Amino acid sequence: MQFTAKQISELLSGTVEGDENVQVAELSKIEDGKAGSLCFLSNPKYEHFLYTTEASVVIVRADFVPSQAVKCALIKVKDPYSAFSILLEKYKEVMSQTANRTGIEQPSFIHPSAKIGKNVYIAAFSYISEFVEIGDNSKIYPHVYIGDHSIVGEYCVIHPGVKLYNQTVLGNRITIHSNTVVGSDGFGFAPQADGTYTKIAQIGNVVIEDDVEIGSNTSIDRATMGSTFIRKGVKLDNLIQIAHNVDLGSHSVVAAQTGISGSTKLGGNSIIGGQVGIAGHLTLAKGTQIGAQAGLNFNITEEYKQWHGSPAQPLRNWMRASVIFKQLPHVEQRIIKLEAAIKELILININK
Repeated sequence: MQFTAKQISELLSGTVEGDENVQVAELSKIEDGKAGSLCFLSNPKYEHFLYTTEASVVIVRADFVPSQAVKCALIKVKDPYSAFSILLEKYKEVMSQTANRTGIEQPSFIHPSAKIGKNVYIAAFSYISEFVEIGDNSKIYPHVYIGDHSIVGEYCVIHPGVKLYNQTVLGNRITIHSNTVVGSDGFGFAPQADGTYTKIAQIGNVVIEDDVEIGSNTSIDRATMGSTFIRKGVKLDNLIQIAHNVDLGSHSVVAAQTGISGSTKLGGNSIIGGQVGIAGHLTLAKGTQIGAQAGLNFNITEEYKQWHGSPAQPLRNWMRASVIFKQLPHVEQRIIKLEAAIKELILININK
């Protein structure tokens, strides 16, 4: 399908500078742009590509003024990155062969007590257990398991291989990618006098609120009692471990290979980098930002503060320490030379 620059600008509430009738049929990166493609410029360090790209249309900021002549049409919007993400989603909808599928494929199992909403798609080899509820317009792909008394809201997309254990509750417009497990037992074992461990029953559940997206191969444990909460608008990367009774604040973002231990509460709008380890029973203030590979084992009370390192420390302190750490080999050599000079002075004084 082809669209003109004018049609795209109207969709994005932008304005066109250049030929508003030029047509595009695909999306591309600005450095790879070719005739008939559309791309965006958000990061200033890529501006030089604007003057060489063959793309027909480029989305830029409303206040952007090119320093050289450009061959393409410009669509000026408030936020190019967000605007392009809207186009990517629209493109995905058009290109997806299963985006508009509905109905129940066979072989699949749906318990007679389950309630299935309107325009739902349930793919072959899915298993829907007793008293499950699936809301209107949701899509369940192959090899998905949904356990007893679970609830899936409206417009949810559950990708192949996802497992939702008993009593899991999903809100509306949730996307869960392949092979993620929601509601598996929390890591609870009581040490015994003889050195063995006795399993503590995990009788809670997981509640995921509206507009959450969860990457593939992520595990979210059910609560020991009560609920593990993933609040509204949270975005989780692949390969993340969320332990029992965690409460992950609304609109927070967590990158891959992060582990959050049991009963920890993260304030809303937090940003957690990759491979971060967070200890249990902590409370982190709203807007907390933790850099990649950091380790955290204390409460954070100040909102919107940046942390880095293991053990974590305020970002500025960590940056200063990093500079010193890089100089340690040089400092060591200086100390060795100073020690040698001191010994020599001592010997001179003794000989006197």
